[in-house]
Amino acid sequence: MSSLLAPLRRGPWRHARRRDLLHVAVVVGAAMALSLGLVWLGYLLYVWRVAARSPLAPPQRRDLLVFGRKLIGDRPERDYQQRLARALALVHEGRVERMFLLGGCSGGRISEAEAGLAWLRAHGLPDAVAPRLEQASTDSLDNLRHARSLLRHDDPGHAMPPVALVTSRYHLPRCLLLARWLGFTASVPVAAEERLRLDRRIALRLLAEAAYVMWIDLGLRWARRIGHARLLMRVR
Repeated sequence: MSSLLAPLRRGPWRHARRRDLLHVAVVVGAAMALSLGLVWLGYLLYVWRVAARSPLAPPQRRDLLVFGRKLIGDRPERDYQQRLARALALVHEGRVERMFLLGGCSGGRISEAEAGLAWLRAHGLPDAVAPRLEQASTDSLDNLRHARSLLRHDDPGHAMPPVALVTSRYHLPRCLLLARWLGFTASVPVAAEERLRLDRRIALRLLAEAAYVMWIDLGLRWARRIGHARLLMRVR
């Protein structure tokens, strides 16, 4: 049973008990059955719209949260390079208040954030721009939780500043959902790629993303409805 539940221990459920995971699985399964799968199609539409329609820049100057990705030979791979290139373009356009590079060690000798900073400097990041590094996380939820702590530390007693979430189009729906659960109510998505390219790899990612977003969102909504403090603890 533990091996079957292992793939479900992601995001808010990383430290959830087995019975809690089963509880969420029953709720999501019931929603799928009662809707004849239409609920998943609804989340797929949400994922598609965010991935396809997200802009290439925020509406005004904002703090940037740039999401990392697993490194290859301690260097950013293609998707991560696109995210960094978008952030660099926004710096040159004068649209960046502060920049936060998110990502801890994911198997390499250095963190994703460190590798991202090295790439930016090698590609013309102005000396006056000093990105903050968040290096304690290995998934999107923890990226955002630790970024929230950094922002609150910088501005104690103030409301959460508006932020722009910079990542790949297929990754934006998840990040936007989790950001809003964590209190980033004024967050906006910013796409790394010029447009959504629907090759086989991206299509499969979008289908999987819809299932993941449904699993997280329905589970958290149900937990909030019944007052399940243990399930909600990770998004507070």
